[in-house]
Amino acid sequence: MDKMEKVEATALPTGAAASQARKRRSWHLKAACVATLVFLIGLHHIHPKPHLPHHHDHDHDDHHHHGHGYKKASPYGKFPKPNDPFHFLPCTNVTLPPALDDHHPLKSWSKLFDPNPHHWSWGNKTDQDTDAVSKHDPSAGRGIYLCGWLDVPLDYTNASDPRITRLAVTKYQVSGLAPVHGRSKPAAGHKSERTIVVEPGGPGGSGTSLVWRSAEIFTERLSGGAFDVLGWDPRGVNTTLPALSCFPFDADRDHWSMIAGQYREVLASPRAQLEVADAMNQAIFGACYKTHGDLPRFVSTAFVARDLEEIRKALGEDELTAHMISYGTGIGQTYANMFPSSVGRMILDGTEYVRDHRLLGGFGWTALDNATDAWHDGFLGECINAGPENCDLAKPVDGKAVTLESLESRMETLIASLITRPVVGYTSFSGPSLITYSGLVGAIYGSLYNAFSWPALASLLYELEAGNATLASAMLEHSAWEYDPALPAIPNKRPSTDELTFLVICSDGYDAALPEDGLDWWESLWTNMTAKSWVSGNSRFFSVFPCQRFTEYWPTPAEVYRGDLNVTLKNPVLLIAETYDPATPLRNGRRLLDEMGSNARLIAHHGYGHSSRDKSDCTDAIAKNFILHGELPDEQETTCYANEKPYLYGVDKGKAGEKKDPLEIWSQHIKELPYLNPLLA
Repeated sequence: MDKMEKVEATALPTGAAASQARKRRSWHLKAACVATLVFLIGLHHIHPKPHLPHHHDHDHDDHHHHGHGYKKASPYGKFPKPNDPFHFLPCTNVTLPPALDDHHPLKSWSKLFDPNPHHWSWGNKTDQDTDAVSKHDPSAGRGIYLCGWLDVPLDYTNASDPRITRLAVTKYQVSGLAPVHGRSKPAAGHKSERTIVVEPGGPGGSGTSLVWRSAEIFTERLSGGAFDVLGWDPRGVNTTLPALSCFPFDADRDHWSMIAGQYREVLASPRAQLEVADAMNQAIFGACYKTHGDLPRFVSTAFVARDLEEIRKALGEDELTAHMISYGTGIGQTYANMFPSSVGRMILDGTEYVRDHRLLGGFGWTALDNATDAWHDGFLGECINAGPENCDLAKPVDGKAVTLESLESRMETLIASLITRPVVGYTSFSGPSLITYSGLVGAIYGSLYNAFSWPALASLLYELEAGNATLASAMLEHSAWEYDPALPAIPNKRPSTDELTFLVICSDGYDAALPEDGLDWWESLWTNMTAKSWVSGNSRFFSVFPCQRFTEYWPTPAEVYRGDLNVTLKNPVLLIAETYDPATPLRNGRRLLDEMGSNARLIAHHGYGHSSRDKSDCTDAIAKNFILHGELPDEQETTCYANEKPYLYGVDKGKAGEKKDPLEIWSQHIKELPYLNPLLA
């Protein structure tokens, strides 16, 4: 078989089906925590607004006011600059890519330029000098967030197809901007020697949102603040066009998720529920087909890798520098083997093994045991180690110290009790609610991605065990829905692009033979996955079950990568795999290393959570030396350990930790979850 499988097919008509706006009913929102965090179709993205300006200390103007009426010319000149392939503008709250049906997109885009620099999104000040340059230019020493777009072919395999994908791009430029007149820093306004391209994973994660949230952290951690950071929304995602959503409103997705996404353990007839979920998958993909036609044929990881190569070319850099996370490591593996001569200093963090994704259901069952271990050894075990001062679940019971065995038994009893009957709850902002088995288990699995959230989850479980559902109601309700009736309506708000996740997973494994016994096989898989891990089995199953219906509508994606992963690369890549990662276990990194051989090095990162976010000075030093100097350890595998343990982050070892508000911890966790796994957000 050829390494690249290219499939010719007749293009189907595209175009959004018109849908009349209708009055929203909010009764189903009152069902509260019955919604799981990991519903089959309820992929509850928390979409950080992709172009919200950053506030900074020297700016007291209204950032949300566009620059109409501003009489002065910009002190930094006009944007976009000539011959800029990304057409970058300083980011404001209106810098979204122009519509695909706009016959003069660059002209329309240029009109969005706001000449008032007080409305732009600047980084935090890093250069604290008070010389004449800083006095002349109040933005000296600040990076700038630049928003742009890049047009690429919709179908790389068919040159006669005129359609395009318009990739949304955001860059944090560490040098900031140079004023047209007056003094400036020597490097001001120039791109850095290298650009760190980042991608958070998913499939379905937004790279532009990741840049907004973490670019300044990335550049400091990986380059000491020397290199720019660029993120993009992969095809079909968020603000890239066309965006792939199969529901006209997020409230519709929320509504149907209640019906289609119940966990197996609570069902009197799992087979009957499987039929409902299968019918819903068929309805969703049917709606996708009617709304988007053949567009799902062009969202495979191979095409995303081709987009990444176009981004590298547009940057004008001979080789790609990148930090790819989770599913982003799948993009990175595919890219490296499709474009080996373009591989520069690439870090694949939270390593997938893309061969698994070629198997039916393979995306779902590769990390079930790791999630269970993260619960037992991590969430419960580290709670005992941290003690009652830092973890509520470690508080003595009836005057007796808590052991790991007793705590595990207590939690099994508590969680299993919800199978028989949910716990009644209430919140002032949503009214009556239920704490269900599906909702709580989904929250636990999401929390395993982020060990910083564990103290809050421990408090939730401690109070729930004591008969108090207040905290559980507030925390779970906080993350249950995409549609929030408490927020003001946003004009022309786009629905979330959640269905893209399934379309990518199913595209990448489209040629795995469907089972001859149909739903019997899937029912057996569901049973086996939940038996192997009550924590993650349902969630992971629901991520792959839609593939039973994918080829009914799109029999052949335009291109998938089916080659080996041991192509000789221009430069070796750095793999980072974690011992207790609930999604991408250490064995994935070792399997990939075994195949890549001298083309890779591996850090075995001993820590908790998804990817190397459990900070290790050892891991960071290797990664930084690689990005800055291209140097890697001689050994194929290096062992690194996280600096601190869960529940004790930032705690003085000689003193009891300062108690933090569980709701604040959980709120921060929910904001970060889309970057760790959009399926769980």
